[in-house]
Amino acid sequence: MANDNKTIDEATGTETTGHEWDGLKELNTPLPRWWVMVFYACIVWAIGYTILMPAWPLVSGYTTGFLGASQRSQAIAAHNAAVESRSAAGGGLVDASLEEIQGNQQLLEFAMANGRAAFGDNCAACHGTGATGAKGYPNLNDDAWLWGGSLDAIHTTIQHGIRGEDDDTRESPVAYAIGMQAWGDDGLLNEQQIRNVSNYVVSLSGGETESGADLEAGKTVFAENCAACHGDEGKGSQDLGAPNLTDKIWLYGGDVDTVVETVTHGRKGVMPSWTGRLDPVTIKSLAVYVHSLGGGA
Repeated sequence: MANDNKTIDEATGTETTGHEWDGLKELNTPLPRWWVMVFYACIVWAIGYTILMPAWPLVSGYTTGFLGASQRSQAIAAHNAAVESRSAAGGGLVDASLEEIQGNQQLLEFAMANGRAAFGDNCAACHGTGATGAKGYPNLNDDAWLWGGSLDAIHTTIQHGIRGEDDDTRESPVAYAIGMQAWGDDGLLNEQQIRNVSNYVVSLSGGETESGADLEAGKTVFAENCAACHGDEGKGSQDLGAPNLTDKIWLYGGDVDTVVETVTHGRKGVMPSWTGRLDPVTIKSLAVYVHSLGGGA
């Protein structure tokens, strides 16, 4: 229905819409022509975009558009290009020994940078971003290595893991030693024997023992049951993956109660094999990088 209240505004000379609110009239000012043209152009562009590019969702996918563009394909191509570039840059690591990598400044710089990145992506979840470890996860900055801290030993550990599913995984060559024995749960030692030997073990590293602890009885239990893996003096064995009990480095804790828990229930830490998950160049790079953190031989 036409509005018969339209008038010409005296101040601007513009026709009003005929609407009035409390004495205020609305001017019927047309949109700028340039703005209208841009608006129509955007509509045309949007329609063209939905035809040429992926746009409309479908029940089992989406419209791919006549151009067949795909950000996923572009991302995969960029990733493959980066991998190819990295492989070319690290090609020298493939045939170089770990010692040769350390002796070649260019290879060493690439291995360190590549290893640092790979560590953050794959190892930091357990060992921490600074490789300081946590309860049950070794600190890689010290020189205490259960399975050896040489370049070759670290490389082997990363390749095959510890007590994992890899056929060449690191585990004790002793048939019964598949980790720390559960001396209490398996009924091999009673509570008093476990308490005595735990106090004795803590005393080896100068830790605080319980008042009235029978260290001599604990020493006897140790000699009869623990020395086979940890040695007569408790210094451990890298061949067996048995820790040195005379230092102050404890993977699970070195107070008496924690050692009692360890002796009672045992410990069977597992590290996965990275062969097949990481390429050989990355594994070598990780070995070089991790060795640089502690470097125990």
